[in-house]
Amino acid sequence: MGQKSPAAVDTPPTTEEQLNVRVVWLYFMEGRTQAEIAETLSTNRLRINRIINEARRSGLVSITLNSRLTSCVEFEQELASRFGLKRAIIIPTPQDVEQIPVLLGQATADYVTQLLNADKMKGIGVGWGATLRETVRHMPAMRRPELCVNSVMGGLTRGIEINTFDIASDLARQLNAECAYLAAPIYSGSPESRDAIMHQDVFEEAFARVAANDLILLSIGDLTDRSLLMRYGLPKDISIEEIAEAGACGDILGQFIDRSGHAVDHPINRRAIALPFEALRQIPNVVFASGGLHKAEAIAAVLASGLGSAIICDEQTARKAMMIALQHGAGSASA
Repeated sequence: MGQKSPAAVDTPPTTEEQLNVRVVWLYFMEGRTQAEIAETLSTNRLRINRIINEARRSGLVSITLNSRLTSCVEFEQELASRFGLKRAIIIPTPQDVEQIPVLLGQATADYVTQLLNADKMKGIGVGWGATLRETVRHMPAMRRPELCVNSVMGGLTRGIEINTFDIASDLARQLNAECAYLAAPIYSGSPESRDAIMHQDVFEEAFARVAANDLILLSIGDLTDRSLLMRYGLPKDISIEEIAEAGACGDILGQFIDRSGHAVDHPINRRAIALPFEALRQIPNVVFASGGLHKAEAIAAVLASGLGSAIICDEQTARKAMMIALQHGAGSASA
């Protein structure tokens, strides 16, 4: 079976198209059973059977796989295998890069909906950013009163719609779920004041709740002026240049990492009021949703870190990020 080369597109693939192509790829190219595919994609065998039959009838399956998503689906399997991910979801990179957060938000909402329908979750933690804002906008209305949506990091003192407080409250409203805030700034004035805050009863309870989440949704920050954190959240006594000099190439939860995915040795990380990386590793589902070539180096560092269970990205950025990560010795070269 042949495949088309990656191509930029204007019209985003529909949710149904993405599901159909993933089913067809797993069944015909990887030889998965219908039961295995149903479990992987959090649906049922009857739906998988119908998709396969319709693919044969409509001509989606012939000598070649007739879809612009072919290269994305094949790459998803490679990326997940190399970096030990449960899932990789790759969308075609649009010609208008401003649409990347919108399309990634749609894909993330689809994946979160799959997880919610497949598992009995009690807690969802969220970070901030444009992609997560779009995720909330694309989430279907549900009724999950047993669920608690909570912020997993401190917020910004400026009230903008991509702040963690707004994202948590909007998602909770869409799911008809409870909502809990981490009512603190993203950075304290010093490592000592951060420790004092974290040891207060109210914050110990908040972080116990955060650590018990079944799912955490995060974006990935870079060190450019396009970063929300760089523009609005960095303390005035800290410069981007000194963080970069410490080896940082991006951040997770306001904590800066180097190209190997390790936290850099800089006081800013000890001032962050957010879930520590050690606790993040214990969360069953950690989904990173970010894209755009300006984030490729930071995404590569996250792939190297092993902190995520799933990544959702656009194709051009994900391919560049994988190349960077492999160049720095991350991932499995034999995958």
